[in-house]
Amino acid sequence: MYPVIAHLNWDINRVLFELGPLKIRYYGLFFTAGFICGYLLLRWMFKTENRNVDDVDSLLIYMVIGTIVGARLGHCLFYHPAYFFENPIRFLEIWNGGLASHGAAVGITLSAWLYSRKHPDQPLLWLLDRLAIPVALAGFFIRIGNFFNSEILGRVSDVPWAVVFVNGLGLETREARLSPRHPVMLYESFCYGCIFLVLYLLYRKYRSETPRGLLIGLFFILVFSARFILEFFKMRQAEFAQNLPLSVGQMLSIPLVIVGILLLFYRKPPTPADSGSKAKKP
Repeated sequence: MYPVIAHLNWDINRVLFELGPLKIRYYGLFFTAGFICGYLLLRWMFKTENRNVDDVDSLLIYMVIGTIVGARLGHCLFYHPAYFFENPIRFLEIWNGGLASHGAAVGITLSAWLYSRKHPDQPLLWLLDRLAIPVALAGFFIRIGNFFNSEILGRVSDVPWAVVFVNGLGLETREARLSPRHPVMLYESFCYGCIFLVLYLLYRKYRSETPRGLLIGLFFILVFSARFILEFFKMRQAEFAQNLPLSVGQMLSIPLVIVGILLLFYRKPPTPADSGSKAKKP
């Protein structure tokens, strides 16, 4: 076992403060911050392109529902299917943790499709290109929340920046709790922050002239390529996949990277409806 004194001991209380029976957790604050920043960013993009800014309010509802339902279903079906099929009511116990980013990607896409059907002026691919930017930013915040929650832990390591997660979720023995590990959730947060900057700068360059499929294609390629690589530094979450060559996260990432490549390869120039209005410069 590696010497504990050489590494950061992370033993922070997951609950920031309590209001009677209500517990305010760090993870919840970062999760909420991701949605708030994404909401403000979408309002700015809609205003920039002379779209109806009020539409963002209803779009936010679709995204919140799609993210939570998709992420929860993904976690239950992809990582612990037997556990949840034994007692399906556990699906509702979100406070006990368990959200999967691959499920969130599917949920957000389906929600965007449902939303776009009611807003013909905002076609699905146009909408997904705009959503890719705030979703990447939300990923940045959520992974920081995972760090405060001591979950999605990395493998044991002796790198100088390794962290001892004293109350790490899923660590059952004292030796495991005192072993320094890769703070892989922070690696992932950093990657998502960089991806957000890339997508944001591309949007600033093209604005309403953004080729359809460019941003969402890059999003799928960059996010899930990063996820594939970082899985090598993570503890495996799914019990049934402990001895497989690839983790569940890696197997789910491969088709999404392929989707991103196809979107990028078959991207289309903006239509007159995309660039017909004179966008306001902020």
